[in-house]
Amino acid sequence: MYGLCALGALVTAVTLGDIVYQLIHGSSQAMSKFGLPFVWQSTWAPNLFRFGAGTALFGTLVCSAIALALAAPLGIGIAIYLAMIAPPAVAAVIGPLVEMLAAIPSIILGFFGLVVLAPFIQKHVEPLLHSVLGFIPIFGTPQTTGLSIFTAALLLTFMILPIIASLSRDLFLTVPRELKDGAEALGATRWEVIRGVVIPTTASGVASACVLGLGRALGEAIAVLIVVGDGALIHGSIFLPGVTLASRIANDVAYITSPLHRSAIFYLGVLLFAITATATIIARLIARRFERKQGWAR
Repeated sequence: MYGLCALGALVTAVTLGDIVYQLIHGSSQAMSKFGLPFVWQSTWAPNLFRFGAGTALFGTLVCSAIALALAAPLGIGIAIYLAMIAPPAVAAVIGPLVEMLAAIPSIILGFFGLVVLAPFIQKHVEPLLHSVLGFIPIFGTPQTTGLSIFTAALLLTFMILPIIASLSRDLFLTVPRELKDGAEALGATRWEVIRGVVIPTTASGVASACVLGLGRALGEAIAVLIVVGDGALIHGSIFLPGVTLASRIANDVAYITSPLHRSAIFYLGVLLFAITATATIIARLIARRFERKQGWAR
C-alpha cells in the first residue's frame, strides 16, 4: 500500500512536470519573438503574425473578479443558512442540490447561458443597470445579443457558487459546539454567534474556499467561449463582448494557421497555468494557516 501511494504521488509529480515542460517548450518560439511585452500587447491577428495576450488577460481578470464578487457573499450566505439556520431536514435536501450545480457539465451551462441567460440579460438586466448606473463607464450601452463579459461573469458565478458554498458549510460545521454554546450562554443572539464566533473562527478557511473558486473561474473555457462574444478590444463597458485566456485557446486551437500561431497559443497556456497555479498556492497557504490556528486552539 505504501508503494502504491508513493507511485501515485510520483506519477502526479511527473505528469505536472511534463505539462509545464510541454507548455514552455511549445511556447518557446513565441517567447523568443515577443518576449514579455506579449503579456500586455492587445493585438491578436494570426494572418498578420501579430499576437498579444492583453485583451484575453483583461477579460480573464474582469470576468473572474465579477464572478468572485457575486459568488462569495452568496456562497457564504448559503453556507451559513445550511450550517446554522436551516432545520436538519431542509439542509439535508438543499445541501446536495447546491453541490449538484458543480456536477453540471460546462457545455450544458454554456447552452443555458446562450439560450436562456443571454437573452434575459439583454432584455431586462442590462437596460436596468444602464438606466440606474449608466453614469459609471462599466455599465455602458446595452448590446443587441447579450453575449458579453457580464454574461460570462454571471455564468461563472453559477459555476463557482457550489464550491464556495459547500466548502464554507463544511468549515462552519467544524466550529466546536462549546464555542457557540458559550457565546449563547453569555446572551449572544444567533446572528451575534455567527458574526462573532463562527465567521472569525473559519475566516482563513472561507478565504481559501473563495480562492479555490477563483481558480475554477480562471480556467473555464467552453462555457465562457459560448457566451463571452469573442471581443477583440479592451473596453470599459462590461456589456460589450470580450475574450478570456481559456476561451481564446479553445477557439483558436482548431484553426492554427502557422507554427508561430501555435506557439502563441501555448504562450497563453503558460500565462493561464501561472495564474491558476498562483491562485491554488495562495489557497493552500491560507488553508495551512487555518490548520495551524486550529491546532493552536486545540
